[in-house]
Amino acid sequence: MIRPFHHSQFPLELLRERKRESVTVVLPTREVADTIGPIVERLLSLDGLVDQLLVVDAASQDGTADIAASLGADVRQESQLIPEFGQVLGKGDAMWRALDAAEGELIVYLDSDTRDFAPHFATGMLGPLICEERDVRFVKAHFRRPYASVEGEPRPVDGGRVTELTARPLLSAFYPELAALIQPLSGEVAARRSFFDQLPFATGYAIETSMLLHARDLLGGTDGMAQVDLEERRNHHQPLRALGPMAYAVLRVILERLREEGRLLDDHAPPFQTADGQLIQVEIVERPPYATLRARA
Repeated sequence: MIRPFHHSQFPLELLRERKRESVTVVLPTREVADTIGPIVERLLSLDGLVDQLLVVDAASQDGTADIAASLGADVRQESQLIPEFGQVLGKGDAMWRALDAAEGELIVYLDSDTRDFAPHFATGMLGPLICEERDVRFVKAHFRRPYASVEGEPRPVDGGRVTELTARPLLSAFYPELAALIQPLSGEVAARRSFFDQLPFATGYAIETSMLLHARDLLGGTDGMAQVDLEERRNHHQPLRALGPMAYAVLRVILERLREEGRLLDDHAPPFQTADGQLIQVEIVERPPYATLRARA
């Protein structure tokens, strides 16, 4: 059973009092100069809670890395982390490579394009790990994502289009125990370092769906999972034409897993075809559990 929490259950002073393990917050970044400054400042204001604020940048040209570094974040370029694995293949790969620089025993991944970022994004995600001790091993966020229509009218919960039209229907059909997660594609996720070390990390947009399935495997079900209500998250929304490949990556993860389980018998993986006939190859590449790299060292 996935345990529900609200961020207000975990005020900063309570976490400081109960904290026994070091904390790293990881921010994968790509061209987010308009949001990274306030996020770094508010995370670093959590004095005594966050031991390392690690920004893993994708060679941003808008000054993202310089802004983060000037404010005190530990900034690394993703291409310089575990370079023997070659070209970095999107967000999931950056998250995996971040483990090579992360020093904390508790690790929180947060998105770096959040507007009006509030410190409770970090405290809420850390709360179950710190206060529930070993009962919670994997934490996901959920929130409302307001969407502004063409007319500028805000729609309180219409922002998660790939979530509602692809991820949740697929999970409901094939992995209903995971459909209890309100935001299965949220980029806000936390666990102990020892847990993340045992997970393969899918690259690109496949990361969230793949991580959920691997976490369920490692836990032997959903006991040990938690989701935290962070209330509202505001970020830029992708145009509709960009959502097709994202949705197809989610679908490909589910199809590949069904094949592994013998519930889908074909091995056909065609490219994604856009409305204008363009073919986009959506490959599912997984990086090995980081613990296996340590074993080879």
